[in-house]
Amino acid sequence: MTRSARPTRRLPRAAGTVAATLLALSACSSSSGSDTAAASADGSSSPRLSGTVTVFAAASLEESFTALGEKFEKTHPGTEVAFNFAGSDSLAASITGGAPADVFAAASPKTMAIVTDARDNATAPVVFARNRLAIATLPGNPDKITSLEDLTRSGLKVVLCDKSVPCGAATQKALDAAGLKLTPVSYEQDVKGALTKVELKEADAAVVYKTDVHAAGAKVEGVDFPESADAVNDYPIALLKDAPNTEAAKAFIDLVRSAEGRQALSEAGFLQP
Repeated sequence: MTRSARPTRRLPRAAGTVAATLLALSACSSSSGSDTAAASADGSSSPRLSGTVTVFAAASLEESFTALGEKFEKTHPGTEVAFNFAGSDSLAASITGGAPADVFAAASPKTMAIVTDARDNATAPVVFARNRLAIATLPGNPDKITSLEDLTRSGLKVVLCDKSVPCGAATQKALDAAGLKLTPVSYEQDVKGALTKVELKEADAAVVYKTDVHAAGAKVEGVDFPESADAVNDYPIALLKDAPNTEAAKAFIDLVRSAEGRQALSEAGFLQP
């Protein structure tokens, strides 16, 4: 855009110096106020968080962690939470294999130990939630399943989590507690895979977490069984070594462990640690 010429008035040198000093002081004050506002918005004196936080989390945490991730992004504009939900054992193997991640939330201390034994954690794991098993049946429970023993009936198509993942290990504990042997039509690599078989009516029932039954809503019907008390899983979380975004990762872990995080997890069906 072309500017029209206009006469200019030069300030005397002393006046110009004073004006420059006042402008500099004003700028410093404005900057300080802006920094303070940013710190207040974040609830701390640390710089405003930014960038991506990569969280490797057990498949059973998908619904609750997704909600917490959205809350985190809203609280900290300029951040993004990227999740990798899968079986805890495969996530642990990826981490020890060098996959870049900031946070690991496992469905059992045993799978977290894969990471800590390799010294790929930066902080000691802390249990933030617990989970128990339930039986997922077809809507309306047409096979009248009321107990873990009912899953051993001939002709019933039952799906279990693989024994290498926390859900499968917990299921085996429950079966042992009941003195039962069960041969499923398939073993799935994570709890969501087992649940999906029932949702798609490819199986009559699956042993999954109570939180997964809760998340599925009307797609399945849940059946509690007493042996689940012998197989409750603790869920630990830890900051990882060489985390690309350490400060934001710490803040996400703080959110998970906060009162707000506990409420979100409880609403999803998790037990308090």
